[in-house]
Amino acid sequence: MTDPRTVLVTGSSSGIGLATAVRAAVSGRRVVATLRDPDRADALRAAADGAGVGDRLRIVRLDVTEPESVAAAVAEVIGRYGQLDAVVSNAGVGQLGTVEQIGVDAFRAVLETNFFGAVELTRVALPHLRAAGGRLIAVSSLGGLIGQPFNEAYCAAKFALEGFLESLAPVAARTGVSVSVVEPGPVASEFVTRLEPSVPGLVERAGPYEAAFTSYLGATAQLFAQAQSADEAAATVEEVLDAERPPFRVQTSAAARDLAAIKLTDLDGSAVQAVTGAWLG
Repeated sequence: MTDPRTVLVTGSSSGIGLATAVRAAVSGRRVVATLRDPDRADALRAAADGAGVGDRLRIVRLDVTEPESVAAAVAEVIGRYGQLDAVVSNAGVGQLGTVEQIGVDAFRAVLETNFFGAVELTRVALPHLRAAGGRLIAVSSLGGLIGQPFNEAYCAAKFALEGFLESLAPVAARTGVSVSVVEPGPVASEFVTRLEPSVPGLVERAGPYEAAFTSYLGATAQLFAQAQSADEAAATVEEVLDAERPPFRVQTSAAARDLAAIKLTDLDGSAVQAVTGAWLG
């Protein structure tokens, strides 16, 4: 890759996206850190300035659900730097509840951001990544590998994302572009806390699922009590950015690797169902 390399990171207002953008800048890359609402960039600016890399990190608006916003952000990168060496596709939203509770429109909204937004960004970025011999890294989730109770919409979107990229990866590789999927387990970030206001209402509307949903919330609270930090997860993204031969799939923690290993050897699905079923009491 050309040095200094230019990387675009989506979903940079907080969490893994913010930590990845700052780490990439610290490593010497020119970083275009994008987010849907630039008014929410204070934490990103503070982190970059605190790390001494404010001058290597440019903040640009990019809403992955708006194709014109995706095109404009990528065009700005090329217009300013003349190259795009890597994309970290991180923007995403969460959603709790069964389809009976949240309805199909909630599924469409989650897929629009977590799947179709990533597809559009990939489509627009690929010619530039090909020119640079670059790499595309998508921040997925263990929820893109293991279906999780009361995360139907989120897991559906992440499953779709991983299927898309697993299909694309060998094709892109023939043109010099590497494709990788990073799968965090529980991560302590605003991504999780933004779900909390919806939980009481979901419990009230849970109906026949109330006992299972209450047990699930207790089980996940215990899991997130041991969650890794966003910076720890971002360290794995940085490793993929730096790797001479990037892997297609990589988990961000030992706990995530252990769960992924169960799924990847579970031919009839019984082992995964035993694990996730236990979360329901």
